[in-house]
Amino acid sequence: MRLLKHIIVAFAALSAAALLFGFILFASIATHPPEDPSTRAEAIVALTGGTQRIRAAGDLLEKHRAGRLLISGVNRMVKQSDLQRMLDINSDLFACCVDIDYAAQNTRGNAIQTRKWASEHEFESLIVVTSSYHMPRSLAELGHMLPAVNLVAHPVVPDRFRDTPWWLDYKSVVLLGSEYLKFLPSAAQFGIGRLVGEPTPAKRPRTTDHRAVAIQ
Repeated sequence: MRLLKHIIVAFAALSAAALLFGFILFASIATHPPEDPSTRAEAIVALTGGTQRIRAAGDLLEKHRAGRLLISGVNRMVKQSDLQRMLDINSDLFACCVDIDYAAQNTRGNAIQTRKWASEHEFESLIVVTSSYHMPRSLAELGHMLPAVNLVAHPVVPDRFRDTPWWLDYKSVVLLGSEYLKFLPSAAQFGIGRLVGEPTPAKRPRTTDHRAVAIQ
């Protein structure tokens, strides 16, 4: 019994150390800017959650880093004119190349709607735009739904991480800790999916309608 207790205590200590190390690694990755902001892809998906994300996606589209943009998880109260203003792009580019998803309510929903959109357009590479702390979970969810699509991270670093190191700000630690706990099951699902070799969703025929579309 004493040996069993020692084993349990040692296992618990190792598990806690692994979680702590994982969190530190996660926080370090989740607060860094994109390494190569000039990377190109076929399309862009921006996950809503702040004007910075939308503006960054608009900047990528305007600089021709990709040819089309999906804004996923838009509140139904937000008008298209408001989105165009947040994107800071001209009306022709908005009408031509921006799609809006009102259906997604969370990160999993973002991934589901993005899979439908990417399949419809037969995209094989996507630039993913979201906050830096949200990027790991977003890539895990999108990677699970789109195993055959090349995902290029374009994290948007919030000002709070630029102004003060995350470990010196209690609110940043809480935010990162909460996101880390959400990331773990998404990462596990992604890993299991890759191990068992989940089938790639079938592609839909490519669309020929290039007007801005609201996805329900």
